Amino acid sequence: MKKILITGGAGFIGSHLSERLLKEGNHILCLDNYFTGAKQNVVHLLDNPYFELVRHDVTHPYYAEVDEIYNLACPASPIHYQYNAIKTIKTSVMGAINMLGLAKRVKAKILQASTSEVYGDPQVHPQPESYWGHVNPIGLRSCYDEGKRCAETLFMDYHNQNDVAIKIIRIFNTYGPNMNPADGRVVSNFIVQALRGEDITIYGDGNQTRSFQYVDDLVEGMVRMMNSEDGFLGPVNLGNPNEFTMLELASKIIALTGSSSEIRHMPLPQDDPKQRQPDISLAKEKLNGWEPNTQLDAGLIKTIAYFKEVI
Repeated sequence: MKKILITGGAGFIGSHLSERLLKEGNHILCLDNYFTGAKQNVVHLLDNPYFELVRHDVTHPYYAEVDEIYNLACPASPIHYQYNAIKTIKTSVMGAINMLGLAKRVKAKILQASTSEVYGDPQVHPQPESYWGHVNPIGLRSCYDEGKRCAETLFMDYHNQNDVAIKIIRIFNTYGPNMNPADGRVVSNFIVQALRGEDITIYGDGNQTRSFQYVDDLVEGMVRMMNSEDGFLGPVNLGNPNEFTMLELASKIIALTGSSSEIRHMPLPQDDPKQRQPDISLAKEKLNGWEPNTQLDAGLIKTIAYFKEVI
């Protein structure tokens, strides 16, 4: 039995990862400060004697004997990471330093949940891992974008200098149950607005594209990456290469919810990427043929059912 530490373990993605790894017979140590995560996401796991939930902020050191660490802790939606920009970048940078320090001390393998935001507003499409990105270092989104970029640097430096066993993934847009209804992300925004019969808010003309992966597909990729060959460090893209415009997504959600909502256009936020699509050829090659299996409509139906219960 492996003892696995998951920072941000009560968050949207972390809660699904916690459940998956617990079912596989591991001892899970779940850390979360509940800024964007919620105890409700993991309350059904608390009766399991091999699941421990600890309220902790990763900007402070944490000490435990563990075999693996998944470092997910960081607000990931613009509303939340811009709420306290300094805290966001501290979470990415100090959180990485603290977790890498722990991994070094106990000789644990550690995975960093990085993001497609490291590519910024990309000038290469789709984005391969070799692309260095097009990022504004002083914009509203920089606390998140640059925090995650710095964390990747720290992971590589701890590996090169201290021989820490690391893995780096870059997560593209992900959706599913346990999303925070107020996180401001496009899928949750559209679903909540549609269920409430409010106008669907689209920023810009709605022709900007995103690729959406269902959370179960992401978790599968994360577990495969953690268990991949020792010489493969990443970074590796985990996302769905199928592109959809914001208008297409809004239309799908209106149809699936049977909503009477109409579309309302708003000005495009600063540094909002016009397109975002992963090149997942490396993931297919290195992670036993990994690719998303959940079609958008099927994933949206499950996500809509969740939101009907919580809003």
